[in-house]
Amino acid sequence: MNKNNFDAIVIGSGMTGGWAAKEFCEQGFKTLLLERGRNVKHLTDYPTANTKPWEFNHRGRLTYIDKKENPIASSCYAFYEGTKHFFSKDAEQPYIQKKPFDWIRGYQVGGKSIMWARQVQRWSDFDFEGPKRDGFAVDWPIRYKDLEKWYSYVEKFVGVSGNLDGLDTLPDGEFLKPWESNVVEDHFKSSVKKNYPDRHVIYSRCAHITENKPIFAKQGRVLCASRRICERGCPLGGYFSANSTLIPWANKTGNLNLKPHSVVHSIIFDEKKNKAIGVRVIDSISKKTTEYYSKVIFLNAAALNSNLILLNSKSKRFPDGLGNDNGLLGKYIAFHNYRATISAIHEGHKNFTTEGAKPTPSYIPRFRNVYKQETDFLRGYAAGFGAGRMRALNTDGFGDELMTNVLNTKENGLWSVNSHMMGETIPKKSNYVSLDNEKIDQWGIPQLIINVDYDNNDDKMVEDYLDQFSEMFTKAGFKNIKTRDNSKRKPGNDIHEMGGVRMGNDPKSSLLNKWNQLHSCKNVFVTDGACMTSTSTQNPSLTFMAITARAANYAINELKKNNL
Repeated sequence: MNKNNFDAIVIGSGMTGGWAAKEFCEQGFKTLLLERGRNVKHLTDYPTANTKPWEFNHRGRLTYIDKKENPIASSCYAFYEGTKHFFSKDAEQPYIQKKPFDWIRGYQVGGKSIMWARQVQRWSDFDFEGPKRDGFAVDWPIRYKDLEKWYSYVEKFVGVSGNLDGLDTLPDGEFLKPWESNVVEDHFKSSVKKNYPDRHVIYSRCAHITENKPIFAKQGRVLCASRRICERGCPLGGYFSANSTLIPWANKTGNLNLKPHSVVHSIIFDEKKNKAIGVRVIDSISKKTTEYYSKVIFLNAAALNSNLILLNSKSKRFPDGLGNDNGLLGKYIAFHNYRATISAIHEGHKNFTTEGAKPTPSYIPRFRNVYKQETDFLRGYAAGFGAGRMRALNTDGFGDELMTNVLNTKENGLWSVNSHMMGETIPKKSNYVSLDNEKIDQWGIPQLIINVDYDNNDDKMVEDYLDQFSEMFTKAGFKNIKTRDNSKRKPGNDIHEMGGVRMGNDPKSSLLNKWNQLHSCKNVFVTDGACMTSTSTQNPSLTFMAITARAANYAINELKKNNL
């Protein structure tokens, strides 16, 4: 057992697992970081990072076979020829869809932090107090003041480009300089400000380095070049990923033991000690089972897999899954609703164009039901907004004539504008995950049953978004406005699933306390998306990381006091 003993075990090497490992290693604790997928090393394991479009066998597109074999993975916008090696293939870990659900996964060191959209917004107390005010979920056990310093702690290390906007709905952070908005984005911003005093179009805060700082030099990262192919992995380290930042930082302490190809079967609970003592792991290649032991365990396998591991961690004390005294483990799953989009044409500003690119569009923070309930649906939505010059290719002729016509194509003087919604869904007991009693995966682990769907509240929110943005586009002078409710888009395709192991003050209605400890097993912490009590409208990654840093430092202090 000695060689398998550690101070801490972290399950999952994505952005939350990476943060937990960094904190433990940095403060002198021998840490085992388990990853079910292969190793991906920064700089050396980004095979398409510098591949030119014409160098791909299929010009970057997916083949018929790719789509046929991976209908789930290929539904993701970021899954294409240059990135498909970072996505888990559908056959690798099958699951049961009681209702249609796209479970998008990235099984490798770094997880989905390689392919994420890099949007980072803080929550405000309007978000943390929402469940208590509206009564649609249990009250959060924390508020903005509990996370404020941890938001700053994470932002300074990660590097966040943004503006100081002074909004009570979206607290400011530790920002690096932003990219400039283009002229049509500024036009829309002015129009919204003129017509809607309570609505704001701001620069979308993103995890990209735009200024040199000593901390980034220590990490070996340099300025973002805005190549906009981030999901292939960035050899510059210009955007934040666990691979470029957290894992190398933890590794240089000498306290990290990283084990890829390690599928976690379950957490081991000791009946006599009345606590978890370790983790049961299956080697994904040899299928050999090994047990590792530690004083504290951080579960960061991504929301649905963290639910799966706890549900599969059965014992005499916990016959229905570790910590599941109240029967709520796996329930109250929620996600973000990205169904609705709107597009239009802008006929003005014909004398302007863009130069280069920026890695993020504009952002409209939530403005519905913020200060009071004003609609027939609960909570609200945020939105993205972007604008760009259109090109009309002249494809007349053949051979040299065709080449000349294509190369001489210029912008046609019109701008396209578009927006997408990011709606909050309501956690419901009827949205749940559970384990199948008969079907197993290739490692002998029960398959996950996913029973998650939209509801009437989501439909009303989509309708309101399309109405409000049609009006906003009209007042901005945009033409040929087209709205779309993509009702075929399945839950999960937004890749922001949350809940199932929610935080709360009362052990009767929640699984985790304010420090992310299981109420009934204090040395097991859950700090990825599974811990979320509600989803808000913001991209959740920054909040995941802040919660993890906070919980890890609490656990470290408790370890030093011999309380775990």
